[in-house]
Amino acid sequence: MLGNSSAQVSLPTRRPVAVDLFAGAGGFSLGMEQAGFDVLVAVESDPVHAAVYKFNFPLTEVLCTSVSNLTGEAIKQAAYKGWKHHHPYSRPWNQEIDLVFGGPPCQGFSIMGKRLIDDDRNSLILEFCRLVIDLNPRYFVMENVPGMAAGKHITWLHKLKNKFKQHGYHGRAQILNAADFGIPQKRKRLFFCGAQAGMKVYFPQPLAQNLVTVADAIADLPDLDSFVELKTTDEVLLSKELLGQLEQKTSTYAKFLRSIPAKNNFAYPRLWNPQLLTSSMQTQHTENSIARFAATLANQREPISHLRRLDLHGLSHTLRAGTGSDRGSYTSPRPIHPILPRVISVREAARLHSFPDWFRFHQTKWHGFRQVGNAVPPLLAQAIGKKIIAALGITPIVPGITLAPGDRQLLSWEPSQAFNYWLQNCDRQEEV
Repeated sequence: MLGNSSAQVSLPTRRPVAVDLFAGAGGFSLGMEQAGFDVLVAVESDPVHAAVYKFNFPLTEVLCTSVSNLTGEAIKQAAYKGWKHHHPYSRPWNQEIDLVFGGPPCQGFSIMGKRLIDDDRNSLILEFCRLVIDLNPRYFVMENVPGMAAGKHITWLHKLKNKFKQHGYHGRAQILNAADFGIPQKRKRLFFCGAQAGMKVYFPQPLAQNLVTVADAIADLPDLDSFVELKTTDEVLLSKELLGQLEQKTSTYAKFLRSIPAKNNFAYPRLWNPQLLTSSMQTQHTENSIARFAATLANQREPISHLRRLDLHGLSHTLRAGTGSDRGSYTSPRPIHPILPRVISVREAARLHSFPDWFRFHQTKWHGFRQVGNAVPPLLAQAIGKKIIAALGITPIVPGITLAPGDRQLLSWEPSQAFNYWLQNCDRQEEV
């Protein structure tokens, strides 16, 4: 026998490829990218969210349409186009997909809603199943609310498992809490992970380190009320002197979100200006509201608005998205800042969700908070993605290029403008 049994086995090195079927603004995609995947295609039906995704992920082909309108072949064509146009520096792709993931709309299963078993949005999980079968990836991951595994709704989970089993996949579901994976937020979600025959399904184990707190997440961000510009815009340029002062309050967690290099992060570096504070438009409150907020204790609800105040040294409660225009455009309650008498900004919410500071959201607070609240926290997605890459037996490659962001207009469009953009974009795609 050549060699010895103690020698380490050399694993193949490459970036496995993935498809995101319910992309939103891209939290799930970002976490998978951080784990080492190249997300070639993202599908998102909301034109505003799709535009924000395109701004943040210039290497991904974005399809702004419902998954119900797509075939696996159409997604494969988009994936090949994305690889050919955006990854010319990489080795040839064999057109096999390693992972399909996504979080179908979950309101029909949510304990916060009416929990209607025949809610029309529930059927989208079957569309997810259909496309996974068409695309035939090695692994899939579906995210949903824990309520999917409770009561009569568990029949949907059984239906999914049986459908996948008929097509050669085995899988299991597990509820994970974001707070167990270095995220300063109590957020439980169900993840259903499946694999082709012969491949094992693993879930990440909770981290042994101390919990990351609200203070770790936002203590180094400035007081937004001191910038008059933030009354009318969502960004402001910080002086180098102020930035230096704030950096003295920066935790290890915040340093990671400020894109200070960290081990085991395989995301593409982004070109951005650390002095530019973004997604931070002020919310204007009445004097009465300010006084009530100031009198509210940590982790308690303000009795009039029913908004909960964050505990600086604890965890955030679950950040929610509210509803889209098709469901009444309800704004989800925004937490009260743990120190200041105001609600938190989109950037502060993004920090609580583990989005890095280079990541941009729609410039309006309503869309921005929806995009954060709907997202899978990137660090949680990264933990799941790392387990899948390990099971695939791959050593991911650290990217050798830095990505520039997309067109700034993508962050400012109203729904009608974004819809027209994607309508024109689809026409151009068909001409290629």
